[in-house]
Amino acid sequence: MGSAGQASEGYAAVFFMDGKKIARQMRASEFGAFLDGYVGLSDLKETDVKAVYVSLSDELHILGMVFFCIYFDDEGRADSSWNIPIEELSVSGGKGPNLGDGPIRLVCKSQCPVAGIKDELWDPDMAPGNNTFQVIRKAIESNSLKFQKREPVPEISDDDIPVLGQAVAPEIAGKSQAEQELKAERNRIASQLREHRLRIKTLQSVHRDALADSRREHRLEMQAMRTELAELEQKFERIRLANEQLKQRLAQRNEQYLVMQEQVSQSVEEAREASPTSGAEAVLLNEQLERKQRELEMRDEKIVLLEQELHELRHREPPENTVMKQLQEQSVFLVAYHAGIGHLTLPFDDIETYFQNPTAYAADKCGLNEPAYRDWLDHYENPMCRHQNADGKPCEHPVMRVSQPADFRPGIDDRCDEHQGA
Repeated sequence: MGSAGQASEGYAAVFFMDGKKIARQMRASEFGAFLDGYVGLSDLKETDVKAVYVSLSDELHILGMVFFCIYFDDEGRADSSWNIPIEELSVSGGKGPNLGDGPIRLVCKSQCPVAGIKDELWDPDMAPGNNTFQVIRKAIESNSLKFQKREPVPEISDDDIPVLGQAVAPEIAGKSQAEQELKAERNRIASQLREHRLRIKTLQSVHRDALADSRREHRLEMQAMRTELAELEQKFERIRLANEQLKQRLAQRNEQYLVMQEQVSQSVEEAREASPTSGAEAVLLNEQLERKQRELEMRDEKIVLLEQELHELRHREPPENTVMKQLQEQSVFLVAYHAGIGHLTLPFDDIETYFQNPTAYAADKCGLNEPAYRDWLDHYENPMCRHQNADGKPCEHPVMRVSQPADFRPGIDDRCDEHQGA
């Protein structure tokens, strides 16, 4: 587990971030107790936390910062497999911004000395204004953790000790001051360049993460659209087959009607030719024809009503507080197993059709009709010769099992070598 003890010189603290705000702050020793599993944080159950380890000098100047992530489990305890040496990283990190006492040692996702832990780190917000560094510096200055601050002792250099009988030339003093100002300006420019480079790296990292998230969302959307398209294609195919069946039935009824009309007309003509007094019979036949026609029309209307009722029953919403309603609302899929096709995923719209005739549903998925599928299923469950001898008894000699329904050939694959073609 990663080290989180007090720094070798000065102090160390850990800050839990919530966006740009500090959600919780603690001393490094207190954070170590969380890592050891002695205590948990109930408000952080199943949460990935962005945290910052800060090493401080005795004067409470920031020396180093490590921006790391840590996961808390369902009991609010720190991940036991977490192992990032944050204390060592705070010493070995690259140069960061100047927070008052020279450039700090910084370790983050865009500036990580150890490539293997890069994904366990995160980048600070470096936008002008109230960025992450400024928020943490303000928290250190407020000293809510009650660190004992040691006041700096002014150092006295040899140059500050007055020497009698000596005078510094004004030209030398002015030159020394100019060099110091130039050096300070160079340090300031170098610090700004480091800050700009770091900000560019963090922005690039944020852009890469956002691009990866966008691509992942795009893949999920495309997958959902493909699934929806496949379901629509299946629904269209079912509707097309139903329409073809209705057209065939309508054509058969029209053909029957024309045949009946022709028969009645022929009967009327034969009656007229047979007897001139058969007018009454012709009238009766015409009435029968009209009655049959009305019956056909009424039957057609009844069929249309029944088909509409069937369509409404198939597509009606299930009643509230029922299992079917919960299946529909939760988008739950049922899985059934059939020999030859394995497991079938049943969408909600197919559940009623499946339970009406599971074998026919499975046969349709295999591309066969129900009798053909049943023939194969009988062969698959009991692979033996089905040729019947003269006494009516089957041969029952074992044969090779055909595992795929579409490959089964009745009369061939269910016959032994002796009865092939018989």
